[in-house]
Amino acid sequence: MLKRRPDSFSKFGKWVFAVVRKIPRGKTMTYGQVARAAGSPRAYRAVGSILSQNYDPKIPCHRVVRADGGMGGYNRGGVSTKAKILARERA
Repeated sequence: MLKRRPDSFSKFGKWVFAVVRKIPRGKTMTYGQVARAAGSPRAYRAVGSILSQNYDPKIPCHRVVRADGGMGGYNRGGVSTKAKILARERA
């Protein structure tokens, strides 16, 4: 997997990371909500692609989920790890 620093992404990628950084502990946003907040409402797949390359622990990409309630992907341990982190944060 390609590891990139958040500052090496496009302008849209930087906006995505800025939005995701602001998601409070115990809360989630969908990929579509992040795309809209970053200024490109139809770019929800791009949001997923950008977040899949995030390895910065300061960016809580585990707080972004699918609109249908599914977890979506998670590059640091898989979907089960993502679910455990979210459950722990909600407690």
